[in-house]
Amino acid sequence: MELPKTADIVIIGGGVMGTSALYHLASRGTKNVVLLEKEEFFGTGATGRCAGGVRYQFSTEINVRLSLESLPMIERFKDEIGQNVNYRQCGYLLVATNEKDKAAFEHNVKLQNRLGVQTQLLSGDEVRARMPQMKFADALAGTFNQKDGLVDPNSVVMGYISAAQKLGAKAIPSAEVMGIRVSGGKVEEVETAAGSIKTRAVINAAGPWAGVVGQMAGVHIPITPVRRQMFTTTAMPEIPADFPFVIDFAQSLYFHREGDGLLVGMSNPNEKPGFDQNVDEDFELTNMEAAAARLPMLERAGRVSHWAGLYEVTPDAHPIFGKTPVDGFTVVAGFSGHGFMHGPVAGKLMTEFILDGTFKTVDVSALDLARFEEDRLIQEYNVV
Repeated sequence: MELPKTADIVIIGGGVMGTSALYHLASRGTKNVVLLEKEEFFGTGATGRCAGGVRYQFSTEINVRLSLESLPMIERFKDEIGQNVNYRQCGYLLVATNEKDKAAFEHNVKLQNRLGVQTQLLSGDEVRARMPQMKFADALAGTFNQKDGLVDPNSVVMGYISAAQKLGAKAIPSAEVMGIRVSGGKVEEVETAAGSIKTRAVINAAGPWAGVVGQMAGVHIPITPVRRQMFTTTAMPEIPADFPFVIDFAQSLYFHREGDGLLVGMSNPNEKPGFDQNVDEDFELTNMEAAAARLPMLERAGRVSHWAGLYEVTPDAHPIFGKTPVDGFTVVAGFSGHGFMHGPVAGKLMTEFILDGTFKTVDVSALDLARFEEDRLIQEYNVV
């Protein structure tokens, strides 16, 4: 597709945030909006490399409220957007193996229940009874929500792209942004390898690369890219059909069904920030050993595939929404590992902010860029 010379709004980033914003802007009648994606295919950055999990289980009210809006959008995605996204409500089971996490889980369940989220608090014995295949002798407590689950990231992205294009919006792959021209404190132009687009409004939805895009406009955005990796196994017929998304919280170790086998991942506490998306095979062995200690039957399984992706981490593990010091340059990024699940509502919120001047669906005004300088951080506990 040919690059237009002008646009009312330019969106940078073709993952779930950017494509949701593109669709929601187009659905509100904004036709002259252009999305730019640096890769050859949409959704192959952080969105395409995530585990696909969606959940209501968070430790702050703002994140729970984002889930309360975003996950129902995914549930009705086929009816609204016309694309099946394979939403499997297998449930998330978070397991606490120390007293600190147990106390946090008890607090979090009270918060979630107060907001209408029906998460259950389980005892250690209930965790062991629920997961007889796993070795959880040290489990002190668990939390479970049946409506948490898994969704296909590529289907969500392509569903938004297709629906937006039918409404007249443009989405252009292989269009890496090389620079952003600012004059008099205002956005004027977005420069790409294929040419430039004059515009007065830019949405930075570049995920782990949002900080780099911010620098192009002279804006500091405190987002750190951190590698996370996972692998899938050969068929494991012993795994029951109702096997949930299990998280050994203290180890940031997780398991969920993937086809006839499992997807297994683990966060490396010593991972250095950076854009490296190659698999660290030494740490993969650490992951495999920890996973087999929890689920011994993994020792009989083979590895089918493995890959790495990037989290976009902010200092308080919460996203950034809205304006920056440069007029017309806005940001929606920094979701710290839970961006895919909140992407649908995030694009809708940015549409409201740009067209209506305020966030209507969920009040995310406290998640502005200025909070980092003004010491208004809101810490999220449930980050894996």
